[in-house]
Amino acid sequence: MARPARLCGLWALLLCAGGAAPTETQPPVTNLSVSVENLCTVIWTWDPPEGASPNCTLWYFSHFDNKQDKKIAPQTHRSKEVPLNERICLQVGSQCSTSESDNPSILVEKCTPPPEGDPESAVTELQCVWHNLSYMKCTWLPGRNASPDTNYTLYYWHSSLGKILQCEDIYREDQHIGCSFALTNLKDSNFEQHSVQIMVKDNAGKIRPSFNIVPLTSHVKPDPPHIKRLFFQNGNLYVQWKNPQNFYSRCLSYQVEVNNSQTETNDIFYVEEAKCQNSEFEGNLEGTICFMVPSVLPDTLNTVRIRVRTNKFCYEDDKLWSNWSQAMSIGENTDPTFYISMLLATPVIVAGAIIILLLYLKRLKIIIFPPIPDPGKIFKEMFGDQNDDTLHWKKYDIYEKQTREETDSVVLIENLKRASQ
Repeated sequence: MARPARLCGLWALLLCAGGAAPTETQPPVTNLSVSVENLCTVIWTWDPPEGASPNCTLWYFSHFDNKQDKKIAPQTHRSKEVPLNERICLQVGSQCSTSESDNPSILVEKCTPPPEGDPESAVTELQCVWHNLSYMKCTWLPGRNASPDTNYTLYYWHSSLGKILQCEDIYREDQHIGCSFALTNLKDSNFEQHSVQIMVKDNAGKIRPSFNIVPLTSHVKPDPPHIKRLFFQNGNLYVQWKNPQNFYSRCLSYQVEVNNSQTETNDIFYVEEAKCQNSEFEGNLEGTICFMVPSVLPDTLNTVRIRVRTNKFCYEDDKLWSNWSQAMSIGENTDPTFYISMLLATPVIVAGAIIILLLYLKRLKIIIFPPIPDPGKIFKEMFGDQNDDTLHWKKYDIYEKQTREETDSVVLIENLKRASQ
């Protein structure tokens, strides 16, 4: 029993010693080359090392600059989608196992050539947004050393295209330059694994090309929703709207804004998912979302707007909100300005009425209380002139005594006329 036990122990020791022995280092790979397909697809290829051990199953260890994105695989090629704005290098080595701790061969490096041209002439802030899964809009700013009359051209490619296409719809918005192109063929495919490759340059070759890769799961901006109906029930406001086309309800998040005219406040409600379950909702509810706003006063004017964005259930990006929908209002407008105006106008109206009343008070008194006729006054008016003349002559004596005698000369007018002739 002791001898077999010693034999087993010796066999285990030999196995451990063999396992601990370092793996033989293989020769480096040969004929490492690099090429670019489409716009931003970089492909490295190589041949197996010469003089490799026949007992070694070759695996290839590779990584990019700064030992990023390490990979161990049996294939003699590797590809990567990467913007070619800078030089990209890949290092490749061979080894006999899939362990990263194994000593690979001497690493061989191959880099892509850097873009030609002045780096300060390349466009900046190149950004692309996929609008409503229908078209993509890219914008950029001219480079610092670019000529103001530069004619820019945008090229794009994605997996559904057989070739690289040129964007024709170039436009300018203030300092930004942009271009938009249709992108609808991917909505029914597995676009989560795809991206759009973008390159902007000029036809004259005076500026440095600029590249960008837009994943189709990010930078997605939906169209605004459409509000279909608002109604009150049990002190709550129910909102019914229709989602933008090309989107599933589970892939969207919502923001409902309610503006109350009395409080002059904007209440914001975040809605992740809301299905129409109330019997009051009408029509075809497919693609329709419903939400209840609690405790809303029906005797005030309430204005509702809605916007949407993609969520992380279906997309990687959830930061791009759509534009606000067209506003819809319900309730009565209790604008305090009207009441304030009436409050200020009432004293003015009352004061004006009092002034008019005072001006016509005498007239109103005569109309309301007419004077009683005086018969004596009538006779007085009939004989008033004669009585006045009689009284006037009674003041003087007809036989008034002459107090002084006056003598006047008499001139014969006829004689004077004849003398003058």
